Amino acid sequence: MKAKIETNKYFFEVDFSKGKDISIPMLFNGKQPSTYNVPKAVSKPYKDMQFIGDTRAGGPCNFETYTITPHCNGTHTECVGHITTERVSILNCLNEEIIISKLITVLPEESNENYIPTLNKKELVISKKQIEISLKDIKDNVFDALIIRTLPNTIQKKHTDYMQTNPAFFTIEAMEYIVNLGIKHLLVDTPSVDRLFDDGVLSAHNIFWETSEKLLNKEAVSKTITEMVFIHDDVKDGDYLLNLQIAPFFADAAPSRPILYKINDLQKK
Repeated sequence: MKAKIETNKYFFEVDFSKGKDISIPMLFNGKQPSTYNVPKAVSKPYKDMQFIGDTRAGGPCNFETYTITPHCNGTHTECVGHITTERVSILNCLNEEIIISKLITVLPEESNENYIPTLNKKELVISKKQIEISLKDIKDNVFDALIIRTLPNTIQKKHTDYMQTNPAFFTIEAMEYIVNLGIKHLLVDTPSVDRLFDDGVLSAHNIFWETSEKLLNKEAVSKTITEMVFIHDDVKDGDYLLNLQIAPFFADAAPSRPILYKINDLQKK
């Protein structure tokens, strides 16, 4: 299905029959990405004294209980409630599901930019410099979502144990630059925008949501971060319409399914 879409400043065409799902499907009890040594997401048939929810075991139907930690077990979208003392639900933060977005690809590098705690030698980061280069041809920012794919882009991202690696994260300058661009939704293929072990500072998270001492910034309530996406190489850098689907959880984060639709012929009015 093709559609012509008009906004206050732009109009473009989208083919809704050619969406690209950039989530990592949740394979319960199987291979899946993980971090912080959190147990893998599992499912098991419900069972009591009179019933078993498994047709293979003689039950009348399949009836399973799922155990999952969204922040660590796969593609998830989180809101400012992830870091604030006040409980905030992703359902109250994601008020738009169709979002103009930009996809870029970067190669994490050693950098003289900053982070708290201090960067270690040979530590690979996503820097402001790299993002600026990727967006150098942008004269008028029309996108509310920024999607960042990191290199190397291997299929291993779908089931990496990040405790066995040193995944890239954002420098302070990079995240400040993203905020200054006016980005409301940030999507990355890493397990966190911060270093996995950063003494609990969460510099990049706090900069993105502009929080202070775990206090809620009302202006940041509508902003989200999506982590652990996987973007195949056949999805080229460029402009997309993002359909950011989330599970309806009253929680600071929920499993999510971002789908990209290529924007054709983006024109200014």
